[in-house]
Amino acid sequence: MKYNPINILFALAFFLPILKGFIVKFNSQNLKEDLIEVIKSISFVISLILGIYVTRRIFIYHDWNIVDLLPENLISFLDARPMIVYIFILPIIIYIIYKLVFIIIEFLNLISIYPILDTMEKFFRNKRQFIRRLMGAIFEIPKAICYILLLSFALNFLSVINLSAPINKQLQGSNIYNYMCKEIVIPIANSKLAKQLPEVINNSLKVEIKQNIPSNSSQNKNNSKSNQIVYYNGVTLDEGIKSNKEIDSFAKKLVQDQKTDKAKARAIYNWIGANIEYDYDKANRVLSSDFNISSGAIPTYKTKKGICFDYSCLYVAMCRSAGLKVRMVTGDGFNGISWVSHAWNQVYVSEENKWINVDTTFYKGGNYFNSRRFELDHRGDKIIGEW
Repeated sequence: MKYNPINILFALAFFLPILKGFIVKFNSQNLKEDLIEVIKSISFVISLILGIYVTRRIFIYHDWNIVDLLPENLISFLDARPMIVYIFILPIIIYIIYKLVFIIIEFLNLISIYPILDTMEKFFRNKRQFIRRLMGAIFEIPKAICYILLLSFALNFLSVINLSAPINKQLQGSNIYNYMCKEIVIPIANSKLAKQLPEVINNSLKVEIKQNIPSNSSQNKNNSKSNQIVYYNGVTLDEGIKSNKEIDSFAKKLVQDQKTDKAKARAIYNWIGANIEYDYDKANRVLSSDFNISSGAIPTYKTKKGICFDYSCLYVAMCRSAGLKVRMVTGDGFNGISWVSHAWNQVYVSEENKWINVDTTFYKGGNYFNSRRFELDHRGDKIIGEW
């Protein structure tokens, strides 16, 4: 049986403090020292919540006017590189809040918890060794829980910055890590995407390359690449983006009152995001390499359900019908837990002479139409088609 090292790490983080408490036995001085560690963990979690909230409001969403106090060239630099905000500025803000919270909680403990521990020490002093050991183990449980929380946040951070591909793979396979992220890390980090669609993407984009060379062909093997056919979730790209009269007519009607390419592209983005539901059953089937399913723009428009490749195909079909230049992009998306295979789009805005990123699959998680969020949870973009 192959054990996931991440699960083993969680088990050690939880049981080692409890084992230590059982061995050392109940002791008020040891508990005070352990309590300081617990306070540090609690202070860290609180500072993490407040730090992420403050950092996003100031540097990512610009909801607060504090950012206006900074030089304009610095603001532009940070807007273009949001990952710098998370790697450098966020830790500084978290540290400042952490120190303030720690001082406040430690002061409260000095006048409340510590005297209680001293009283308990006198009570348990003459009790049997096993009772003292048992109480020592029980009083280590809060510390063990804090270790689990800290480990979850640390691993999630490593996953966000993609420090190691092997670690990311192990994180995907850890049921404990996935549970902690969905129930604790994600709600604390306030990821709307992950909270509303916790399994919105989970490696549900499968790419398969097949050779299309007749058995009696004498074609040079060096030219075999020209005979390769790429299948996405069981269909070719041409099959996936194929449209019909119903889609064409609807797309034209949808954008008829929009004056600019950007307005047209946003109207299509809004409609797909609001009206197409994520098909979890199909995602699970694709994960199992079951391609006996319909994929692409037409079945997605008809059933109002699909996964990332289907969303992207429908966006291509509708944009083409509306006279917009559009691309299909594949890469990795961060689902709040780990990086997984994903597909999205780029659309050309002629009035601004540039391509912008659009992710209709992530629609319910927030603004993913030409948003600065893209650098945070999309990577490895590869354009697989342009029309």
